[in-house]
Amino acid sequence: MTTARIALADGTIFRGRSVGAVGTVTGEAVFNTGMAGYQEVLTDPSYTGQIVTMTYPEIGNYGVAPADMESEKAQVSGFVMRQCCPVPSNFRSAESLSAFLTRQNIVAIDDVDTRALTRKLRVAGVMNAVITSEDLSDADLLARLKAAPSMAGLDLASVVATKAPYEWTEPSDTKDFGSVLEVPAFARKPHVVALDFGIKRNILRLLVSSGYKVTVVPGPSATAAQILALKPDGIFLSNGPGDPAAVTGGIACVRELVTTTDIPLFGICLGHQILGLAYGAKTYKLKFGHRGANHPIQRTDNGVVEIASHNHGFAVDPKTLPEGVRMSHVNLNDQTCAGIEAVSKPHFSVQYHPEAAPGPADPLYLFRRFAADIKTRVG
Repeated sequence: MTTARIALADGTIFRGRSVGAVGTVTGEAVFNTGMAGYQEVLTDPSYTGQIVTMTYPEIGNYGVAPADMESEKAQVSGFVMRQCCPVPSNFRSAESLSAFLTRQNIVAIDDVDTRALTRKLRVAGVMNAVITSEDLSDADLLARLKAAPSMAGLDLASVVATKAPYEWTEPSDTKDFGSVLEVPAFARKPHVVALDFGIKRNILRLLVSSGYKVTVVPGPSATAAQILALKPDGIFLSNGPGDPAAVTGGIACVRELVTTTDIPLFGICLGHQILGLAYGAKTYKLKFGHRGANHPIQRTDNGVVEIASHNHGFAVDPKTLPEGVRMSHVNLNDQTCAGIEAVSKPHFSVQYHPEAAPGPADPLYLFRRFAADIKTRVG
């Protein structure tokens, strides 16, 4: 057995077993409370720059399947588990989690007291960490931590976003969602331009399944003029990693779009934060963030509660929302803003992930809302 260690910025060191690639990596230590969905977590670009601890005690039970990739590769900086299942049992599995982590060059550790690690992050807040499966001294690890940058102020969206526009044509698998979307029929095929800040594939699949032609453009660098030249009937703002306030190009672009057009606009996660910033609100860093698949969200208009998947470390401050923009959803765990909407324009966004990859399908109605807004425009 190859030993491994994870060291936190406060000097705490956990020792365990290497179950991934050989190496040493730094990142922001966070935790995810999901019982399943580890492959989607690993491949979600929103986790770029982070070392993810899974709180569920056994991870890897059902292996890894190609269809569950949310991007072309694993995106996390490192991965921490109590126990990594060595022999998966699932007819969809193509390889074990450990084999996948090794092939994807992800440094990972198990045999760690993840309860103690999670408690520490909840009490002290998320902090930088380093994982190693190499022969380095504890002093070397702590020295590397001192040189690691804070997540606050980092524009990681520019790192993971596409560098050139492309068209996405793959729909969702009907056996996964069937007719749950129930979007209206359009007089013509609408064109949706998706601003990529680190977009997940299942979001793109659901947009295609909604009946749109989907063009993906670089979110951090695209200009409003370039987007409008594509003649969009709807604009989508994607999820992504890092500090939303640092994505200055994307904020400026969206600000111009929302102030000069009435084109329907829908944002998720980082896209939600960028929409808030574009309208003049402020964002702030949460103590330990929201990462899991069972967070309760309440709609402020009718009190209905939905269960949704989350992955974010920043939030929009609802006290800074300008006149004409209101909070549409609230997280019942801590009363943070979970959604906003413009009062007089078809612009709305949510902090959580309605695309159910992984997580429940309660919030799929948001894709129907976007479709209804677009139908008003195209017929």
